[in-house]
Amino acid sequence: MDDLVVIALYRHGITEANRTRKYCGWDDPSLCEGEAQRISPAAMDYDQFFSSDLKRCLQTCHRLFPHAEPILLREFREMNFGSWEGQTYESLKKDLRYQKWLDNPSQIAPPSGERLEEFEKRLMQGWSKVLSTRKGNRLALVTHSGVIRRLLEQFAPFHKDFWEWEVPYAAGYELNFTDKQLRRGERCTSLQEVPSTGNAHG
Repeated sequence: MDDLVVIALYRHGITEANRTRKYCGWDDPSLCEGEAQRISPAAMDYDQFFSSDLKRCLQTCHRLFPHAEPILLREFREMNFGSWEGQTYESLKKDLRYQKWLDNPSQIAPPSGERLEEFEKRLMQGWSKVLSTRKGNRLALVTHSGVIRRLLEQFAPFHKDFWEWEVPYAAGYELNFTDKQLRRGERCTSLQEVPSTGNAHG
């Protein structure tokens, strides 16, 4: 179909912070040692590439798509966890504000971080940039798990809550839209999982 538009959402490879289950939003670690070499070029081909501007995404993008020149968009960073960056659930679980945030992330922000509403607004600004600058009908975006889960929650052809979506490292989803669906901000027609190209776990 000539009016079919494919937007692929790929998650970055694993970092040491991911491996040790630390909050890693706007912190900017590199992939774990050897992780980039475990990510093979993607089998899928795309016309245009976008990436979060953080190193773990850009490194993953270069491995998945060696010849790509991605457009970097800070709007597709993970949520900003503020002073909780680099900490774990175990280190924070007795913090009253943390407990309240877990119960109500839409109203409470991490100290110096983002509320859920701010995060979602930023993502949709990035989504608008992708649509307004797109060239071709097959686009790829390398980003973070929270970003992918939120976009799937918004645009997948069926509803699943944020935490129900599983997004492995260096893998992702292709969303298939018609031009009309994309312009109207509607859910896509179909969704295809893109298998992981690495053997990282966590």
